[in-house]
Amino acid sequence: MNQRSYLDYNATAPLRDEVREALIAALSVHGNPSSVHAEGRAARHAVEAARMKVAALVGADPEQVTFTSGGTEANALALAPRSGEAWHCFVSAVEHPSVLRGGRFGREAIATFPVTADGVADLEILAEQLAKHHLDGWKPFVSVMAANNETGALQPVAEASLIVHGAGGVLHTDAIQAAGRIKLDMEALGADLLSLSAHKIGGPKGVGALVLGKNASVEPLITGGSQERRRRAGTENVAGIVGFGVAAELALADLAKAGATARLRDELEHGAIALAPDAVVLSARVERLPNTICLAVPGVKAETLVIGLDLAGVAVSAGSACSSGKVEASHVLSAMGVSDELARGAIRVSLGFATRRADIDNFLKAFGELVQRLRPKVAA
Repeated sequence: MNQRSYLDYNATAPLRDEVREALIAALSVHGNPSSVHAEGRAARHAVEAARMKVAALVGADPEQVTFTSGGTEANALALAPRSGEAWHCFVSAVEHPSVLRGGRFGREAIATFPVTADGVADLEILAEQLAKHHLDGWKPFVSVMAANNETGALQPVAEASLIVHGAGGVLHTDAIQAAGRIKLDMEALGADLLSLSAHKIGGPKGVGALVLGKNASVEPLITGGSQERRRRAGTENVAGIVGFGVAAELALADLAKAGATARLRDELEHGAIALAPDAVVLSARVERLPNTICLAVPGVKAETLVIGLDLAGVAVSAGSACSSGKVEASHVLSAMGVSDELARGAIRVSLGFATRRADIDNFLKAFGELVQRLRPKVAA
């Protein structure tokens, strides 16, 4: 049987070999990081060494990093009204569901602002919304992701920060898909809070981080202990955090390979259009992550393509992994004004550190055969 081609990195990246080795070694570090004896100090040292590596991935200082159980918890920790103030939460229409729901903000205190047809946050409308709520006495908390998980479209976080801070607000960015794929810098972005997840960059599942700006604070989501500078109670997941640190270090180094990844993406994209000339690449006119393609063939359902490709040994997805199993159209594509018919046919192909040209060839061969079988006239 031929080796499978995994092209679903935006759902999760394969565990890196170096991370696996570090995880196994860290499982032997049996001390509690909060203990003062030698075993505890060894565990604490492992956690803090990893914290430095995760911080470096986004140009932050180690003390700004708070470890969580994953990206969803990092978003939930970030999205909370600050005590003593009247806050209103504004989120872009293409955010991850964990952000769209507004975290701990009340339903009445959450507003959504639109995106353009290319899937980019509409900052003019955001500015109008902030101005209106400022007159009503609200302080804004705004969340704009760094890059969309379905289309790969990069979002104007730095520009948003100027608007948000000008209105006296706080800006959070979900950088889970962007980390390790484009350069991230907390200060340059102007973000007060930034979410990360280990398994998107070749680390273990079940560990993430919220990075706080130097003047930012959070209301703890989990209380009962003094861990993580009292931002998140509970004994740290030492092995997972160690793995996260190794993955962050490798992902930072891999930024130098972003151009090669983009060339593979473009080769796949151009090949797919040649095979299905009426296929549509979503967000193709704006800057995207170098690894992501959202592709739809009119009249062909995404489920059909995903299953057919899987049977041919190629793994892709139909929209966000967190929405798998649902038959309704993607909220991201709906927000972009994509027709339901086209949106239901959209697949996401996402490349990563282990992707090779052979994987692109495997995809195109399987895709071409599927299109020819399902849509003979298009293939011709």
